[in-house]
Amino acid sequence: MKRIANCFLYGIVDLGYVLDRNVGVVTSQLVAGGIDVLQIRAKGRSKPEIADLALAMLPITKPAGVLLIINDHPDLLREVAADGCHVGQEDLGVAEARDLAGRPCIVGKSTHSLQQAESAEREGADYIGFGPLFPTATKPSAVAVGLDRLAELHRTINLPVFCIGGVKLGNLREVVGAGARRVCIVSDLVCASDVQAHTAAVNAELDMLNE
Repeated sequence: MKRIANCFLYGIVDLGYVLDRNVGVVTSQLVAGGIDVLQIRAKGRSKPEIADLALAMLPITKPAGVLLIINDHPDLLREVAADGCHVGQEDLGVAEARDLAGRPCIVGKSTHSLQQAESAEREGADYIGFGPLFPTATKPSAVAVGLDRLAELHRTINLPVFCIGGVKLGNLREVVGAGARRVCIVSDLVCASDVQAHTAAVNAELDMLNE
């Protein structure tokens, strides 16, 4: 299994874009394309439904060494052998998430400013998501933070930083040029006409830009 520090391309199987019946297929395509980390995000779904979706993904992610992260519900890690959980600014603290998980796990946190990133690091997060960099349909009400502070963020924070929000193959060079090393991409991957090929193309571009 990969360590989060060795991961660079993070995908999210978001049920706002992916039908329940297609979760397994899309997961397989993302894994075949070379994704490093996958999160299941199922806003508005019950915990049993989310557990079932994560359990359907695990037989695909685990043999491939891809980390599986559950959004919002760290207590589900007591019944699902996923690798970690992800919490937002309005959700639980990192320590509380670890307590609810009941076992060693990865805990990531969403951040939208340098101050929030510093706070997440002090809390003991294993990684942060930073963004949204650009306006995004995934979270239409979120204010884009832009690229201006990415270089400073990476100089300041000693955690893996996954830049998120409107990131896609078409602007990846701009994002990495502004200081990013790791990215989290949602709709540009799961809505692609060929998910596997597009994921592979993003992965190759990210590898080249990080050389």
